[in-house]
Amino acid sequence: MDDSLKIFLMTAQLIEEDLDEVEQTLALDLGRKRKAGAGEAADYYPQIEHAFRAEAKEMAPHYEVFYSLERTIRTLVADSLEASDGAGWWLNPDRVPSKIKDDCESRLKKEEDTGVTLRSEDPLDFSTFGELGQIITSNWDVFGAFFKSEKAVIRIMANLNTLRGPIAHCTLLAEDEVVRLRLSVRDWFRQME
Repeated sequence: MDDSLKIFLMTAQLIEEDLDEVEQTLALDLGRKRKAGAGEAADYYPQIEHAFRAEAKEMAPHYEVFYSLERTIRTLVADSLEASDGAGWWLNPDRVPSKIKDDCESRLKKEEDTGVTLRSEDPLDFSTFGELGQIITSNWDVFGAFFKSEKAVIRIMANLNTLRGPIAHCTLLAEDEVVRLRLSVRDWFRQME
């Protein structure tokens, strides 16, 4: 093998290793690797229409946005109430309305009884998006420090909850609703400025 080709291949391999380290350190996906499972899905689901797969690909970025936002909000709720009341905040009836607490714990128990891997042991992870909004507004003494207006937060959470439906239940978002999602996410973070 030609020496210049060997040097080129070695350099490429070193660059690949450096990029692997960057991706791992910064928790990034630079899109350099073929997604494991993408080809496998085609093998397992050949009966799924191409149009549905195309819709799924179109909806994937919206799901990613909503997933990330909802996880951010859950973390804000948990961290803020723990900072305020300590680790036992979930058990404080002044912090979590009893209906929400009971419903979340019931959902956790129901999932536990199915025998599947439990997604979480934290009852807050079993709250609906609407319930997260209720927890925030019913604890405005804590969350008022983060947001400019309680009424605006209620409106934004209601808009986001409406947009969540098509995202979570596999229907396309209309073009206007894609714009509304972007604006609602911006509104959420603008409230926190």
